[in-house]
Amino acid sequence: MRRLPAVLAGVCAAVVCAAATLMSVLMPAHPAAAATLTEVTNFGANPGNLRMHLYVPNNVQQRPAIVLAMHTCGGSGPGFYSSTEFASLADRYGFIVIYPSASKKMNCFDNWSEASKVRGGQTDPVSLMSMVTYVQQQYNGDPNRVFATGASSGAMMTNAMLALYPEVFKAGAAFMGVPFTCFPNEAAYNPGGNSAPCVGKSAQQWGDAVRNANPSYRGPWPRMQLWHGTADFVVAYSELEEEIKQWTNVHGLSQTPTRTDTPQPNWNRRQYADASGTVQVEAYSIQGAGHSLPSSGMAAVAIQFFGLTGSATPSPSPSPSASPSVSPSVTPSPSPSASPSIPQQGACVITYRPNSWPGGFTAEVTITNTGTAPVNGWTVTWTWPGNQQVTNAWNATVTQSGTQVTARNVSYNPAIPAGGTANFGFQGTYSGGNPTPTAFALNGTACTVA
Repeated sequence: MRRLPAVLAGVCAAVVCAAATLMSVLMPAHPAAAATLTEVTNFGANPGNLRMHLYVPNNVQQRPAIVLAMHTCGGSGPGFYSSTEFASLADRYGFIVIYPSASKKMNCFDNWSEASKVRGGQTDPVSLMSMVTYVQQQYNGDPNRVFATGASSGAMMTNAMLALYPEVFKAGAAFMGVPFTCFPNEAAYNPGGNSAPCVGKSAQQWGDAVRNANPSYRGPWPRMQLWHGTADFVVAYSELEEEIKQWTNVHGLSQTPTRTDTPQPNWNRRQYADASGTVQVEAYSIQGAGHSLPSSGMAAVAIQFFGLTGSATPSPSPSPSASPSVSPSVTPSPSPSASPSIPQQGACVITYRPNSWPGGFTAEVTITNTGTAPVNGWTVTWTWPGNQQVTNAWNATVTQSGTQVTARNVSYNPAIPAGGTANFGFQGTYSGGNPTPTAFALNGTACTVA
């Protein structure tokens, strides 16, 4: 098996929704005053060495649903909190969101090791289950309403958690993932020029992989919602078909959908219902989208699929002076129209982490605002010391002219609070060597290179 390019991604600019009336149902009607994202330690067995952040809305239900929301490679729980809409939906519907942070292999969730493919294996899935159990015990979480979602690496782990613990998770929503047991070992998860390593198996083989994880379990199996962009060149669009094979087979369904439609422009949906008419699997093909999901409105569709969009009283509108309360480790998402501010001289640090293979590489860039004032709108510039060429990016808009590169914030991450960070990444090509840039500037001000 050839190896998968590093699965590093973020969330892109919003997909425009044509039906305003539909979005008024799916999305919060008012920007509710946010609760605080808090870190939880000592949450139980943690063989995966994960960190746990928790979002409990102010209007949390007495018996709240639990959503486990998992980030992309290179990301973090607080980053997924600030760049997705699950917390604002929790404000409206009263459920709790767990945001774990991975620690292995460029902060990817482990779904390649043998331990990750067996129930109770001493790696990330056990740590994630400890988080779910903690919330059930400490917040009276509803064991009949536990759900998993995630993007890229987090989507892969969504598939794994539903396969390993089907009696715990009632449904999942996987954005840009691969089937459970896709990777035979860690080496298959490394960069190497093949973004579609998990094709060619039959539906029966994929379904057996799930069933073999729990040989004595007879159902009911979790419902699954799957998302993928047709122009995804990091995790190939063809992986969506493999996921469909796996979960339709688990549910004993035909691979021929019972319904197809286009609920939004460029959103092609296939639904697979059982004999009672219940949709057990649904798959969204997002036309023209790259490795950039979930986009605006998609989290709301996932929450609706979970059945959480009518079970709580909407939280009241905040007063005009109210502002979200965010812990120091979390970057809030202010208005994208903020004008760029210039940091004080020497008040920024850039950390550049490349991951190279012959002819290609990915890089993760962290901007740390070490000044005393927030940065509102950021642009990072550098010059390549070699012949590197950026081919795609996430969490930033990256342009290149010759050896000069410019990375600008996107709509959801324009601010870096004092003492806070912002992250973006990109994929590129090179020949010869791949030396690291020696100098970076933030909004025209030179930064220290860590």
